[in-house]
Amino acid sequence: MSVQKHQGAGCAGACCLKLEGMGVDIGGAPILHDVSFHLHCGEIVALIGPNGAGKSSLFRAILGQIGHTGTIDFQRAGGGHARPLIGYVPQSPSFDRGDPVSVLDFFAAAISRWPVFLPIPKKLRERVRACLERVHGADLIDERMGTLSGGELQRVLMALALEPLPQILILDEPLSGVDIDGERQLLDMLDEIRRSYDLSILLSTHDFATLERYTDKVILLKSSVLKVGTPREVLSSPEFREIFHLDLGKEEA
Repeated sequence: MSVQKHQGAGCAGACCLKLEGMGVDIGGAPILHDVSFHLHCGEIVALIGPNGAGKSSLFRAILGQIGHTGTIDFQRAGGGHARPLIGYVPQSPSFDRGDPVSVLDFFAAAISRWPVFLPIPKKLRERVRACLERVHGADLIDERMGTLSGGELQRVLMALALEPLPQILILDEPLSGVDIDGERQLLDMLDEIRRSYDLSILLSTHDFATLERYTDKVILLKSSVLKVGTPREVLSSPEFREIFHLDLGKEEA
């Protein structure tokens, strides 16, 4: 699959996100301070940083789960700042291999009030199948959650985050526990989703090798934003080398 990066420079809908001077304290301890960046509509933006850098806290603040200082602003075309619908994929939960819960059961419980101990009606089953088809996962509908591979589990969680369709999709370490082939498939799928549904994607990752091909912009975070730019600009920067002790490219002329 040929990945087409977003080339636009502005925002045309509810998928625009802007942070200015955002900070988070938890239990009196400063976790994030002076975090500022702009996520444009249609972009795939990667958030990178060492463990403990505050990536998950940043996501929680954007989702409205924890308080913050500074501003987190959602901008709509033609004005207005109403909060958009945000889809969220957490770090992969674990399921026991002996757990009898199927993908259908899991999904139906999440999107409806139908009692899971009753047979699931055909109409709800077809709704779940349609959701899974967005991530090419319809064939997983009757599989048990505990038997899914890392990549298959991410597909199911992604399908759930896309129901209903959000304007912004946030993924916390979506490549964790996924093999190399699964990584490529998931990243291709994110690019397809971004183009098909015209939404913005913000994800955290430790897989630097995929950034240049799949992302429009990279944010290097360690309590505050140290560097923002194209993948090549960030991976070749002194800030990146200082944090990760790696040299992954030459700076652009």
